[in-house]
Amino acid sequence: MTTDHLMHNRPVGHIRHVASKVPEVTVYFWIIKVLTTGMGETASDFLAHLLGPVPAVGLGGVALAAVLAVQFAVKRYVAWIYWTAIVMVSVFGTMAADVLHVGLGVPYALSTPFFMVVLAVVFILWYRSEGTLSIHSIRTRRRETFYWATVLATFALGTAAGDLTATIGLGYLGSAVVYAVAIAVPAIAHRWGGMNAVAAFWAAYVITRPLGASVADWMAVGRGRGGLALGLGPVTLAWTVAILGFVGYLAVSHKDVQHDPVP
Repeated sequence: MTTDHLMHNRPVGHIRHVASKVPEVTVYFWIIKVLTTGMGETASDFLAHLLGPVPAVGLGGVALAAVLAVQFAVKRYVAWIYWTAIVMVSVFGTMAADVLHVGLGVPYALSTPFFMVVLAVVFILWYRSEGTLSIHSIRTRRRETFYWATVLATFALGTAAGDLTATIGLGYLGSAVVYAVAIAVPAIAHRWGGMNAVAAFWAAYVITRPLGASVADWMAVGRGRGGLALGLGPVTLAWTVAILGFVGYLAVSHKDVQHDPVP
């Protein structure tokens, strides 16, 4: 799904030019999104091993709050600010799912449907309040709050779902294959099955999380767990460099800046 597809699902109304707070949905958007999910997974695990679970969660929460404050303060989409916020949501979303499982002993079979309910509640509240779930309606503080609450819920859900499939026999590589196939379903359903573009976008958005996390875990974990044994630190660093490269390119080229009028 690209911006052009999503635009067809905007509510009809007065058209005016406003500053977008989100990037244009292009192939770069999806590439960086998957990269941030994998980097967030391994970075979260790396920090938990390095600092301990409690200090890591505290540091992640403070960093997330700080970068979201900057994101809310700016008047329009700024590539490095937006994607830094996404990275921190990825790290903290992973920690939130892991706290339920490791800290509180909640199995993934329960945390996955729990986060599904959380996401559904956010969607319901957002739609009842604003009448749309389109990311191209993000031009008010309230809608931006709903947007970031949704993003955080999708990351927590994706983390739990990815860990669930990895621990029920599929392994990390098997999970990556499953989610790579699954992410094509919303696109196919939208293009040929009449699926609403906004629904297809959010479905794909959720699946990017377990997809990226499964690939990153597969690269990082030991061979005894079916991985490549590259280590959490090196994988986190490599994916971070890739993110910086793509975001740097977009910051210079502005290929992801949305200039279209919105209602």
